[in-house]
Amino acid sequence: MTSYRPYWAKRFGTAPFLPMNRAEMDKLGWDACDIIIVTGDAYVDHPSFGMAVIGRMLESQGFRVGIIAQPDWQSAEPFKVLGKPNLFFGVTAGNMDSMINRYTADRKIRSDDAYTPGNVGGKRPDRASLVYAQRCKEAWSDVPIIMGGIEASLRRIAHYDYWQDKVRRSMVVDAKCDLLLYGNAERAIVEIAHRLSRREPVQNITDVRGTAFVRRSDDPSAQGWFEIDSTQVDMPGRIDEHINPYQTTAEQAAAQGSSCAKEEGPGAATTPPTGAPSSDALYKTITFVPAPQLSGRIKLPPRDQTVIRLPSYEQVKSDPVLYAHASRVLHLETNPGNARALVQRHGEGASARDVWITPPPIPLSTAEMDHVFDLPYARAPHPAYADELGGHDGVTKIPAWEMIRFSVNIMRGCFGGCTFCSITEHEGRIIQSRSEDSVIQEIEAIRDKVKGFTGVISDLGGPTANMYRIGCKSPAIEAACRKPSCVWPDVCQNLNTDHGPLIKMYRRARALKGVKKILIGSGLRYDLAIKSPEYIRELVTHHVGGYLKIAPEHTEEGPLSKMMKPGIGTYDRFKQLFDKFSAEAGKQQFLVPYFIAAHPGTTDEDMMNLALWLKKNGFRADQVQTFYPSPMATATAMYHSGRNTLRKVTRSSADAVDIVRGDKRRRLHKAFLRYHDANNWPLLREALQAMGRADLIGNGKQHLIPTWQPATDGSYESARRKNSTPAPRPNSRPNPGRVLTQHTGLPPRAGTATATAKKRR
Repeated sequence: MTSYRPYWAKRFGTAPFLPMNRAEMDKLGWDACDIIIVTGDAYVDHPSFGMAVIGRMLESQGFRVGIIAQPDWQSAEPFKVLGKPNLFFGVTAGNMDSMINRYTADRKIRSDDAYTPGNVGGKRPDRASLVYAQRCKEAWSDVPIIMGGIEASLRRIAHYDYWQDKVRRSMVVDAKCDLLLYGNAERAIVEIAHRLSRREPVQNITDVRGTAFVRRSDDPSAQGWFEIDSTQVDMPGRIDEHINPYQTTAEQAAAQGSSCAKEEGPGAATTPPTGAPSSDALYKTITFVPAPQLSGRIKLPPRDQTVIRLPSYEQVKSDPVLYAHASRVLHLETNPGNARALVQRHGEGASARDVWITPPPIPLSTAEMDHVFDLPYARAPHPAYADELGGHDGVTKIPAWEMIRFSVNIMRGCFGGCTFCSITEHEGRIIQSRSEDSVIQEIEAIRDKVKGFTGVISDLGGPTANMYRIGCKSPAIEAACRKPSCVWPDVCQNLNTDHGPLIKMYRRARALKGVKKILIGSGLRYDLAIKSPEYIRELVTHHVGGYLKIAPEHTEEGPLSKMMKPGIGTYDRFKQLFDKFSAEAGKQQFLVPYFIAAHPGTTDEDMMNLALWLKKNGFRADQVQTFYPSPMATATAMYHSGRNTLRKVTRSSADAVDIVRGDKRRRLHKAFLRYHDANNWPLLREALQAMGRADLIGNGKQHLIPTWQPATDGSYESARRKNSTPAPRPNSRPNPGRVLTQHTGLPPRAGTATATAKKRR
């Protein structure tokens, strides 16, 4: 990634901020930008903001990069502010999906936007990537458009859209962009920029990993590929294990009589099967069908010349079971070590187009990660926002920046694979870690350069707090593995769970001069942490500020199995260690658990049992998370199809998953999490009676909700008795500042839980 010869414009040097207007370009001596990045976020020059990472990465390669942040999308004029780019437009919706950013899980419009100055909502359009790409094309029709970011990444194939309740086409088709980059795209964007700078036509760039593009179904450039047809729900029968797109490494190993094995073993073929079309045929197709008469294994063509054809957009749009099948195949082809290319047809007849998706990008090495994070970021919002809003302490009022300005990202990726989360689909499940020296240097830069630093690092983490330098013990097994999670249903025996490097980093970081405290604000994978009691001791003794947030998500096996989360017994074991080490440190500290309502696979009885667990353990939720079907997530495929895509998809009704649909039932599941809120009691009484659990309605400690109802606004202060029994009063009033707390009498850290919940989701 750093071996390219710098572009000639390297001579202009490094910009203090990437320019946002012509005056800034003139000051830098630029007559034009080589690349212009259009983003839905305010421009903050910090490695936690995608536009800054990509912009600084391209700048380090010698390109002149400009930023158009949150443009008015009503016309093409704001997209001309920096002139015509010499090479391409880079388009992104920003750090968040624009639809999730604007709408709640109940499809209500949010009034705020943490990535906008002043926390003002409405500064970006719905499906911002698509709209921005269209406006860029209107502004300069002959300039290539390269799209990236999480919004585009999770819409790279036909996907279920929760807001319209239908399956939409791949965004690369709707936006008419030239290339869509998915995942962390530093390696891809650098290669594409250099190839375009050498005047290579963008339509010829079809071999870069981590990209999606459109081809005509009869395009001659598709020669040389062997195609596996997976357009129907598979009934593989007696065929070679490798052919079945549903097969996992564990299943193959079991068939071979071993516990684990490299998928491409000595017996695997590197040549096409006997009788296959010659290598110069167009779209060489191998059709695998049940064939009881076969006595041997069918040999597969090389993976780098193989493409799997998914069901077409028209098929998955009209058939939810085929949608589930396509989702499962896609998720099984996400390991960079063994993934095949995918293709999905959009349209019919003469207008048919194929969306091609190349295999996922190769993870960055530690040296490459260091390079990305050590680039010359200004570590502040662009000065234009200070002029606009004033700000305080020299820092502008952009909430997302306020939340992360004293935090450090130490790694990328997540091998947890939680089905409701899209981190794994976007960043991959192979952990990419920075070096300890690079992290320490960033902490020192915060201490020395960021205004307002008081000595407290708010977070030292990433997608998860404790996956730093953790991965598979065997590179060969890692390259062959097709499991969706390394920690479910239990921690894999091949996973290295050593927290030693992370402990060492913690100790070195908190010993730095001027650093008073280092808190851990990222989500903790507690089923991994219990493998290292020494890590829990270190965390509890030095890095918890009274409350530690973790996410068991539920207590019942039904929904937990659809989430790929551990059982509640794992939480109990972690809590025992947490309490033990807190006592040894002489500290009174508490766990703050998060739970999800209305997740696929959750019954009304499951939510009732969760509510009983919450009451038994003294928890009250003041803000709760309802399942949000985000594009391409495994749980979203379950929600749309009613099928469990964690196993082979069939049309049998016996494989159906309980899906929580409709506003009333979603409100009910949310109400169970807030069983203490009097406004929810009428709905809960009705539900409990219908479930045959009226025994939980009463005024005793053993009951979930009382028989009486407040007379006015539902608050405890206005509650009036409707019978002669004394009304029970809770130990404390609901506190809007906390998400889920135990009755401790201690005040929560203001705003922390709420802010982290938004970041985590």
